[in-house]
Amino acid sequence: MIRKTRLFTPGPTPLLPAAQFAMAAADIHHRTPEFRALFLKVLGQLKVFIGTQNDVLLLSCSGTGAMEASVSNITSPGDRVLVLTAGKFGERWVDLAKAFGCVVDVIQKPYGETFDLAEIKAALKPEHKAVYMQASETSTGASHNVEAVAALVKGTDTLLIVDGITGLGTQTFDVDGWGVDILIGGSQKAVMIPPGLAYLSVSEKAWKAMDAAKSPRYYFDLRKERKNQVKGETAYTPAVALVAGLGAALDYIAGQAGGDLEKGRIALIDNAQVNAAATRAGLVALGFTLFAPASSSAAATAVAVPEGMDSGVVVKALKAKFSLVTANGQGTMQGKIFRVAHLGFFDFLDTVAFMGAMEHIAKETLGLPVVFGQGVAAAQEVFAKTASSH
Repeated sequence: MIRKTRLFTPGPTPLLPAAQFAMAAADIHHRTPEFRALFLKVLGQLKVFIGTQNDVLLLSCSGTGAMEASVSNITSPGDRVLVLTAGKFGERWVDLAKAFGCVVDVIQKPYGETFDLAEIKAALKPEHKAVYMQASETSTGASHNVEAVAALVKGTDTLLIVDGITGLGTQTFDVDGWGVDILIGGSQKAVMIPPGLAYLSVSEKAWKAMDAAKSPRYYFDLRKERKNQVKGETAYTPAVALVAGLGAALDYIAGQAGGDLEKGRIALIDNAQVNAAATRAGLVALGFTLFAPASSSAAATAVAVPEGMDSGVVVKALKAKFSLVTANGQGTMQGKIFRVAHLGFFDFLDTVAFMGAMEHIAKETLGLPVVFGQGVAAAQEVFAKTASSH
């Protein structure tokens, strides 16, 4: 039988065909009027996609590069910061802050859980230079309440830095209204192009903090990038083809709402949330247990396997039987959960395809008492209710 490879990983995600064509045709030198026009257009689109009036910068790196820049540009060795961590990517903030000599206070929750706001309020001190957190922790399938944390930080001298790499395009942010000082995104997530670009919005409060920061920086000097990018240039050689692909992807998102990118962003978020809800309903109907049911992310769903079983069995079986690629757990969750993504270039029929495949794996590989169609039916019910409400 023919097997079509389907990516259901939370990054890289499936590529948008229009973006692939744009990348293939991107034979442009980066110090030309043609590239400057493209770059300025994309930066303007990113401001709408993020939903901010703050400066937005585009960096040729993975999202982790933008995370590093969000530490090195605003802190000095010895500065005290507060990190909220409940997964693999929260732990990355801890490691980055320590690498630049910060004194790191940590509020840590078990994988799959989220944070107690009273505990954050009690821990937050005037001497904290910044609070670092995730919007969506895709290592666990959990989302965190950025708005509530922002309310605790707003009005203080402390900066709020949010890893929105899988949150952008799957959940709503009011960046300026909430007072998020830096919000980070990545190209291989909801914007449907390959890895290699990171983008971030930067508030005036964050720019002012950079003037006093003493941590070393060179390639990731955001002040240098700001000076160049306002003119449509980058401080160093950009990933030209990826910038072209990003422009095509943002055009596509706008096209889903008649050319209105803001409405297209909302439609993209709705799409992820409906597919996530349908997937969760279908998996529960098959007898699976959701790993983060109280604060589920629309970027990816994490699923616990039956006691005594390795989640890698599910991941391998899906790939072997259907060429359907999902993700195992990360860190301490490896072998305990598998993860299926919803962000970016997924539609409901992709969800139906995944659920049909999962029925076979649940029945034939795991031996669960599954009747073919029960997972698909549960997903269909969610979609039908959503469609009628719209």
